[in-house]
Amino acid sequence: MELLKKLIPILEWLPNYKKSQLRGDIVAGITVAIVLIPQGIAYALIAGLPPIYGLYAALMPQLMYAIFGTSRQVAIGPVAMDSLIVATGVSTLALTGSESYIAIAILLALVVGTIQFLMGIFRLGFIVNFLSRPVITGFTSAVALIIGLNQFRNLFGVEFVQSDQIHVLLEDILFRLQYFKTNTTIIGLIACAIIIIFRRINKKIPNALIVVILGIVTIRFFGTQLSDVAIVKDIPSGLPKFSMPVIDVALIRELMPIAATLVMVGYLETISIGKTLEAKQDEYRVRPNQELVALGLSNMVGSLFQSYPSASSFSRSAINSESGGTTGVSAIVSAILVVFTLLFLTPVFYHLPKTILSAIIIVAVFNLINVREARRLWRANNLDFWLLLATFLATIFFGIEYGILIGVVLSLIVLIFRTSRPYVAELGKVPNSDFYRNKNRFKEVLLDEEILVFRFDAQLFYANSNYFRDKLDEMAEEKGKALKLIVLDAESINRVDSTGIEILKERIIYFNKHNIQFYFAGVKGPVRDAFFRGGLLDVVSLDHFFMRANGAVKFYKTGDNQNQKKYAQYIHQAYK
Repeated sequence: MELLKKLIPILEWLPNYKKSQLRGDIVAGITVAIVLIPQGIAYALIAGLPPIYGLYAALMPQLMYAIFGTSRQVAIGPVAMDSLIVATGVSTLALTGSESYIAIAILLALVVGTIQFLMGIFRLGFIVNFLSRPVITGFTSAVALIIGLNQFRNLFGVEFVQSDQIHVLLEDILFRLQYFKTNTTIIGLIACAIIIIFRRINKKIPNALIVVILGIVTIRFFGTQLSDVAIVKDIPSGLPKFSMPVIDVALIRELMPIAATLVMVGYLETISIGKTLEAKQDEYRVRPNQELVALGLSNMVGSLFQSYPSASSFSRSAINSESGGTTGVSAIVSAILVVFTLLFLTPVFYHLPKTILSAIIIVAVFNLINVREARRLWRANNLDFWLLLATFLATIFFGIEYGILIGVVLSLIVLIFRTSRPYVAELGKVPNSDFYRNKNRFKEVLLDEEILVFRFDAQLFYANSNYFRDKLDEMAEEKGKALKLIVLDAESINRVDSTGIEILKERIIYFNKHNIQFYFAGVKGPVRDAFFRGGLLDVVSLDHFFMRANGAVKFYKTGDNQNQKKYAQYIHQAYK
């Protein structure tokens, strides 16, 4: 039963559901639906799909995540970033809005869901760790800017080109801006102002719903004077029909780059939101691999009911939490309201101006441009700042697919750089104590010209073994001919590979030839095991391993150390 609860998390919380939670979940579900319905229609337009597909993406994915997701407050459905990625990838394969375009977008949801599901089953959630926070921030900010600029076409009523490259967008916007439609622009800008004002007054105010109602009423009663304002028009009623996407292997192969981007971005969005909400309570814990399974099933089952790729929404998840939602019941309530809308309310949106939808999107996504984080990194960590900036610039100039790829590559380069050049230090003895500390941080420490206590703050492996050797040799040369003993403080070394062991053996032989002894201090058990399996005892005595640097120095100077004898006996017992 416990295993079943892990695989289907709803079985864990539903049997223990409390009546006191119901009111909060119902209020949260209604509130989320009020935001979700206009957003779903708007985000479908970003994806290049008819508005109804935004509501389809708000239905089955929500229900599947409520059953299989480990976060009880994350809101799943159509989101702006994923919608733009869909438009970017699918528009190269079919005419936007055509039947083949819709079919490809639905097939893409199946591909994305399958990849996410398999990654969760094979516990591959760790892969996303190769995207550092600066990369995520830079990528998110760039995509938000691209989404916002792409919405200028509806905001101003001008058919600007759609692109995920900012220079292409800006060039076309500047060239055609003079053709803006006055009525469309005024309505759109007023909608932006209303949303911003209400957000500042209270974020719980359903600003999107308010501007949607105002827009519909305005066109309904003043439509003859505003005939040049583009409206949504007919949205078909009815629930999505069950149908299997047409499987085309050649097409799937072409979709793989965009699918991989959606998998990465969707998982990042979900896990980051889930972890944020998790920290605010102690009722549940988010399990990353199960989140991949839940996302995968949401997209796979969603595709069977005409949904395009969906993920978690920052804004709607926050609203769900703030409105009192504590379990997946709020998602079920939200889905019920989407069903009601699909069955009875789609004709209401006939007079909805597209410029209103653009205003909702623009205000929402521009809040994702994180200038504050860039400023913080500029002060705190220059390398992370440049990583953020490089990802941001790569995304806005080369496009979303290349942006995420360059971000991953840069993250790996920075990871390799940092692990290949870890911090090293010479340690000195703190006066009147048995402790050894970094001489560059503790100026009062005592140094002995005969002894070098060398600390290496990383695993010792192929990528940094040459750096280890060079730094050790450099510090040994600084000591000069007086040097008689090197103590490697290995307390910070948590792993070692065969290359690292060979470098150690080589240096020990080299220093022994120059009458310099080599001791080890603070070696962890697993690292010591690796040393001995790698043949380190062929070049160094077992008696040259010490618990602390102070013990090694004392043994060298006096030749007698009671603690060392006990420690040596312990190692002999373990490895005889």
